[in-house]
Amino acid sequence: MLVYAYDQGGATAAGLIAVAQLVPAAAVAPVAAGTADRNPGRMLSLGYALQAAAMAATAVLLAVDAPPGTAYAGAIVASSAVTLTRPAQAALLPRLVDGPEQLTAANAVSAWVESSSTLVGPALAGVLLGLSGPAAVFAVFSAAVAVSTVLVARLGGTSDAGVDTVEGLRRRTTAGVRAVRAVPGSGSLIALLAMQFAVIGALDVLAVVLALDVLDLGSSAAGYLTAAFGAGGAAGAALALGLVGRRTLIPAIVGAATAWGVAFALVGAWELAVPAFLLIAAGGSARSLLDVAGRTLLQRAAPPEALACVFGLLEGLLMLGLALGCLSVPILIRAAGTGTAFAVAGLSVPTLALARLGALRRIEAGVHAPVAELAALRASHIFASLPGPELEGLARSLRRREWSPGDVVVREGDPGDRFYLIDAGELDVSADGATVNRLGPREGFGEIALLHAVPRTATVTALTPVSLWELERAPFLAAATGHVSAREAATTLSEERLARGALR
Repeated sequence: MLVYAYDQGGATAAGLIAVAQLVPAAAVAPVAAGTADRNPGRMLSLGYALQAAAMAATAVLLAVDAPPGTAYAGAIVASSAVTLTRPAQAALLPRLVDGPEQLTAANAVSAWVESSSTLVGPALAGVLLGLSGPAAVFAVFSAAVAVSTVLVARLGGTSDAGVDTVEGLRRRTTAGVRAVRAVPGSGSLIALLAMQFAVIGALDVLAVVLALDVLDLGSSAAGYLTAAFGAGGAAGAALALGLVGRRTLIPAIVGAATAWGVAFALVGAWELAVPAFLLIAAGGSARSLLDVAGRTLLQRAAPPEALACVFGLLEGLLMLGLALGCLSVPILIRAAGTGTAFAVAGLSVPTLALARLGALRRIEAGVHAPVAELAALRASHIFASLPGPELEGLARSLRRREWSPGDVVVREGDPGDRFYLIDAGELDVSADGATVNRLGPREGFGEIALLHAVPRTATVTALTPVSLWELERAPFLAAATGHVSAREAATTLSEERLARGALR
């Protein structure tokens, strides 16, 4: 739609239409998030149906050369309908799976699909633009979403009982604001994360201007430039794994912001095709690193019970950032040209990061980097092979507890509610009054009761002063069953202990 708008009225039209698509979507998003849990199946079906219908209508209007305003309206409806499906998916998925293993696996598949689409979607749009034009893009993607509508139609009856009240809806849609107030100093970090999306919004329009006006590569190149940004983002996500467990994330945040700004400024200054693709890819890589580091710091700073609300508010602000970025491009180009627009958009992120460096440091000074917890997990046969981000998230769930000699940690016959990792000390394991094993540092126990849903069938007693890391049932099962390597390690360990008659 931005390519079509640019053909109609240049960068100004493209920027205004981008904003027109994003602002209604941002308004719909909090309401959708607040009501999705009432009947997520029906909302999912409705969202896909509206997207398919709106895109199909837009395709027809573009094909018959209808007035631009009618085609724009169809794209706005389609964009707003997208915000119905995401919260509906989040609310519906836990109801469709059996246990944490399936839920974790389903979430992993969903994340992979989304990451792949970030690269494939713009590339496919570029091909279609080159072969036929904007109408073909809307027609093809309308057909794809129509298939989604059919696939989820049978889920339409999945709902919660009861009717929501106006007060209940109001409280859920404003929960994010209340949660942010409970996280001192988080405003600067949230502003930085939102600013990066303002630059992404600017890139949506600038890619069109660069492809059609500056480089004269044709409309398909706009999609390819966006795909290059996505490819760089995938590479940056791989680099971001090195951030896991670091005590300080501020150097990564400032460094990534600076690299992003420099790359974008050079795109505007150089104005050559090959460097443009490479620099945009480099900017995408730096942006991905910045996003991971910033979200990780926010995750560390926010109380666990407020985390969902804080990130829910952030998602809404990101949409507004996209809209502001799109709107700023025509103003910048008219005032100073495309090169300056690239420089201003890119350098806004490092400028904000440096201006709020003191606040960011204060946030980090008040949070706990789970270094010791990560060391304990990496020493565990079960969790050592987990991906970095999942490992750090799991580390936040660990709690240290001290035991004296003679203390009973778990008792035979009791229900199993947590898993233990031994940080220091030695423990005796007995079943039916007889010692069957002794455990020491870097070992764990308690997995069989959780994996097999059976009572504790052994008693574990501290022989020396003992320091243990405790992990509650839910995060243990999600981690131990949601990844192939962790599942295999947990299964092997439990089978060995079952064979020895040392159930725990």
